[in-house]
Amino acid sequence: MTYNNKAKLKTLYVRQILEEETDAERGLSMRQIIERLEQHEIKAERKSVYRDIEVLREFGCDICSYQRNPVEYALIRRQFKLPELMLMVDAAQSNKALTVRQSTALETNIKLLASDHDRALMERKIHVPGRIKTNADSVFGNVDVIHGAMRLKRKVEFAYHRRNIEGERREARGGRPHALTPVEVNHADGFYYMAAWDDGHSNMVEYRLHRMGKASVSDSRATRNAEIDHHAYDEDRLEYFGRFGGEEIATRLDVRADKVEIVLDRFGDGAEISKTDDETAKTFVKVRKSEQFFGWIARMENTVKIAGPDNLVREYISYLQELLSEPEALNAYQNDTRRSKDEARNESEGGIH
Repeated sequence: MTYNNKAKLKTLYVRQILEEETDAERGLSMRQIIERLEQHEIKAERKSVYRDIEVLREFGCDICSYQRNPVEYALIRRQFKLPELMLMVDAAQSNKALTVRQSTALETNIKLLASDHDRALMERKIHVPGRIKTNADSVFGNVDVIHGAMRLKRKVEFAYHRRNIEGERREARGGRPHALTPVEVNHADGFYYMAAWDDGHSNMVEYRLHRMGKASVSDSRATRNAEIDHHAYDEDRLEYFGRFGGEEIATRLDVRADKVEIVLDRFGDGAEISKTDDETAKTFVKVRKSEQFFGWIARMENTVKIAGPDNLVREYISYLQELLSEPEALNAYQNDTRRSKDEARNESEGGIH
């Protein structure tokens, strides 16, 4: 860019300098602003910079003058406050649905919204180490494709992947693509889900986006019916034992082959899995001992069993005995179990995937 063209953008450069280097506590003197402009190959006088600041104020920029020696100028109102930006960075770092590359790119873009000083404060690692990240790079793109298909009232096509008993990712249905009517995209427990209508099974199904290959908008028109029109996401369908406190215990689970995927989704890279035989696998995980964890195991109905350590097995048995001795708790458990059976039936017939 030539000198004359840069000079025409001087007012914008003043705003950029104030955005990057000042905030509610720190400002720049007029001399410092002029020096920064010279770094951009723009020569300026004090009077012209005063005019630039007044123009920016008239435009709506909240530029404050600090009566110090010398007087300093600062842009104090921003789109987001530092705590808000740090929360967004933490969300990008910890979201299971994003790859490491995607979360790093988001983190970089979010930090650009802060001043240089605040950006340095955001270098603190406030995320929880070891959170599970997906390896699927297509999640973001698939969200856009699904919403595009919904706008166009078209079906969406995609290949789907599952894990075998060794934990290896394989295409389901021999690689044959699904063609479904997308209804909504929702986010729960760090994963993105697509709710869709399956014409083949005449029911609503859910698919995790990180298990999808690259999705595309189909030429086929979307199905319309009353169930689609009245569909509402029910977060209670997804069972979690959450981030409840408790003693951390290295635990061995015996897992039936068709439940390996569920266990890996729950514990991710934190699970060490090995094949026992053609029907079962053993998995070593670290868990926070809690009633919520025991409840999750109970709802798996012997497809996932606590195999060790012995003291945890005994505590789980005591939990079940206490549950059976309390009628209200037993009724709640039976209701949850019936719901789990319905979900398992839906999965086998095209339910939650």
